Amino acid sequence: MTELALQITGVSKSFGNTRALDDVSLQAHCGEVLALIGENGAGKSTLLKILSGAHRTDRGEMFIDGRRYSPQGPQSARAAGVAMIYQELNLAPELSVEDNIMLGLPGTGLGLLRRETQRQRVRDVLNRVGLVDLDPRAILCDQSVATQQLVEIARALATRPRLILFDEPTSSLPQADVQRLFQIINQLRASGIAIIYISHFLEEVRQIADRYAVLRDGKSVGAGRIADISDSQIITLMVGRDVEQLYPRVTHSIGAPRVHIRRLSGKRQPQQVDLTLQRGEILGIAGLVGAGRSELLRSTFGLDYVSEGSVEIDGRPMQPAVRAAMRAGLGLLSEDRKHEGLAQELSIIDNLTMGSLRPYRKWGWLNLRARRRAAECWMQHVQVKAASPEQPVGQLSGGNQQKVAIARILHQQSNVLLLDEPTKGIDVGTKAEIYRMMGNLAAAGNSIVFVSSYLPELMAVCDRIGVMARGRLQAVRPTTEWTADAIMAIAVGSQPLPTAAPSHDFSRK
Repeated sequence: MTELALQITGVSKSFGNTRALDDVSLQAHCGEVLALIGENGAGKSTLLKILSGAHRTDRGEMFIDGRRYSPQGPQSARAAGVAMIYQELNLAPELSVEDNIMLGLPGTGLGLLRRETQRQRVRDVLNRVGLVDLDPRAILCDQSVATQQLVEIARALATRPRLILFDEPTSSLPQADVQRLFQIINQLRASGIAIIYISHFLEEVRQIADRYAVLRDGKSVGAGRIADISDSQIITLMVGRDVEQLYPRVTHSIGAPRVHIRRLSGKRQPQQVDLTLQRGEILGIAGLVGAGRSELLRSTFGLDYVSEGSVEIDGRPMQPAVRAAMRAGLGLLSEDRKHEGLAQELSIIDNLTMGSLRPYRKWGWLNLRARRRAAECWMQHVQVKAASPEQPVGQLSGGNQQKVAIARILHQQSNVLLLDEPTKGIDVGTKAEIYRMMGNLAAAGNSIVFVSSYLPELMAVCDRIGVMARGRLQAVRPTTEWTADAIMAIAVGSQPLPTAAPSHDFSRK
């Protein structure tokens, strides 16, 4: 048995009437990765914020290396050897790499800054995360997201931590950078550091974790060795019921063409894209990060600049502008839920209805009662879990925020849905609900373009899949004619287009 780094016993935390954690207990061992698993809203992030000093417990005890641990704030947590890597990078992008790593760390105590000594310390931690060639004086915002994340890990290592907390670190990384991150985590584990790792991807958990702990509704419901439990058992612990089908299928049939995209090009991406979308179809777009998938959706919606090409909806040309797209029945779900998809400080009602207030206006007045009834109806329709329609969206779990974002474009009576990573950062139970919702929408005759970096869900949910590479749509074929290897080979440019004749039978029965 490895040495115990962290012990948590009976920790509870409430925010007003909401109990986020209820008598939670778990252990983390030196030189091991503990996967913290649970649905959105289960209390995972709250627990990590308590460990990192951002929140205080209401009751319970915590021990690090056998000593009582009760941080008064983030600085106190770092001094005790606890480092936090947030899902959204917690860095100062306009400062240098060196300044980001050393920010908040104690200096000489004499008010002097010894740059050469500091720079050597920075180089040491950069070397540990594989950034041997990165200049410490480089401005952080000029670096890739993957490099910035490694800089944040280097910053954590500069504090000589005993415990590192990772909150969904791979949510914005392509697969190559995920594997690079896992190599770093394996090195940290080998050096004896204890790691707590949050992820919604069970295949990631199996690849990187030694042990698991499951939270459900703020309670500890299971823990043990990851090798001793199946995925279905983990999911049952997470959701409190059997999930027989991770990818529920709803019978739907493909109708006549609805959307024609011809030679669509943006300022840089997409490039010369031709695409036809049918009624009742779920069309998946695969490809690497930066391949132009999001840009294709944004250009189609008129949100990004269009240099040439056209979009036709039901045979009518559409002007490349957001207002024209909405009038034509297009709805865009942005990949960036926090900054573009929702107004975090506003209520659920406001987020649902502010894009289409006309139904509630009469003689210059806004019928607030009718608007609230509509919001309640949509919340029930997409199964949003919230205290009330007046609750700020920013207080909801990620999965419930995503449901509100989807309800918003449905409220606008969109019948062509452009969904950019709709399951990003949400748990498996909520993902299944969104897959079922997409199937129901297709069965009702809506057309869906589904961008995802997660091939298993594209292969399970979509009728056809196209692959984006270097801004171009390289192939669109029935899902039954694809394999994951073939998709990735085209995405990375190592394989020519498939030569088999495309099938025109797109119906799912």
